[in-house]
Amino acid sequence: MSISLLPSLLSLSLLLADCSRPPVARSSSAPAAASPTAPAPSAAPTPDAALRMGAAQFDRYLPQLKGKRVGVVVNQTARVGKAFLVDTLLARGVNVKVIFGPEHGFRGEAADGATIKNGRDERSGLPALSLYGATKKPTPEMLKDVDVLIFDIQDVGARFYTFISTMHYVMEAAAEQNKEVIVLDRPNPNGWYVDGPVLEPQFKTFVGMHPIPVVHGLTVGELAQMINGEKWLAGGKQCRLTVVPVAGYTHATRYTLPERPSPNLPTAHSVILYPALCLFEGTDVSVGRGTNTPFEVIGAPTQPTTRPFSFTPAPNPGSPTPPQNGKRCYGLNLKDAGDIGFTLKYLIDFYQQSTDKANFFNKGFERLAGTAALRQQIIAGKSEQEIRQSWEPALGQYKVLRQKYLLYPEK
Repeated sequence: MSISLLPSLLSLSLLLADCSRPPVARSSSAPAAASPTAPAPSAAPTPDAALRMGAAQFDRYLPQLKGKRVGVVVNQTARVGKAFLVDTLLARGVNVKVIFGPEHGFRGEAADGATIKNGRDERSGLPALSLYGATKKPTPEMLKDVDVLIFDIQDVGARFYTFISTMHYVMEAAAEQNKEVIVLDRPNPNGWYVDGPVLEPQFKTFVGMHPIPVVHGLTVGELAQMINGEKWLAGGKQCRLTVVPVAGYTHATRYTLPERPSPNLPTAHSVILYPALCLFEGTDVSVGRGTNTPFEVIGAPTQPTTRPFSFTPAPNPGSPTPPQNGKRCYGLNLKDAGDIGFTLKYLIDFYQQSTDKANFFNKGFERLAGTAALRQQIIAGKSEQEIRQSWEPALGQYKVLRQKYLLYPEK
């Protein structure tokens, strides 16, 4: 992704305040109402003061850490007030032994797909190990001095956002090595609806590990419960899992992230556009990597020059080698498009307008779509309505399954 994070994590703030507690986490605690399939009307974002993150509810998880050796799976979004979670836990006497970082690294500054090296956190002196690259799943050696793993990473609610894949492998390693997992939950900024094709098993990769739709409508805590409950870990194993819910959150909450979750999602609007625009990563269309507006603009050299907007990607810290680097891309500026939700209209339009249809899609498209059908449907000229009909009954079945694992009301 393209715009780099601010240089010091400790200079960034995530203001969290107290409020009433939700019910204790259970595998089934939701009303039977159907999941929405389209975004609700725009609403004012919920301020942090109206919510209390799982990480801030110390009484819910510190007792489980007493006398335990702790590993933390975190990035720059893991904060309690102005303090990074690791510093907070150390100040409270927790025996933190190791820090694990996902894609973009422990401090969230690495470009997409960049190799992350192991090292040490300068502030705490703790080992900082990467779970992105050659080693995506914690090894027995990595966990030899760990009894409990804490996962606290902000997700954006899309199947191909790899932090939930990291969580899967952390849970899997914990199940195999008899470790506990505590997920400190955070709101899903795209959590008010469910949409898109459900991933088919043959397309399981690190950018899509579960049979869930593109917009899954779950927090990481709810998804962790689903992974465990449906026995999706290798060998059908289950880990010892505790989820600390967000107090004050509902799936109708329109939450704006106070911290960019990764370098190329720098604004609240880019986070909202991400589920729909990420499919373009499997095409010749740039999503603005290498510009100041990643995931808010789309364009390609193979689009008509009469398109109303154009841009030229260039290397920057978040995208050292952006797609269509140095080439003039013609397309659309979606900064004022509003909350479009998950839509195929731009994808269909850009294919139809492409001057090089034979090379519009690349080999990564199916990994993102989770199905081979979508490419063929677009090539065949199917309408969005016709394509959406093909997502059933799998999408409807997922919505029923989702109800079993909700920790928060729909309204």
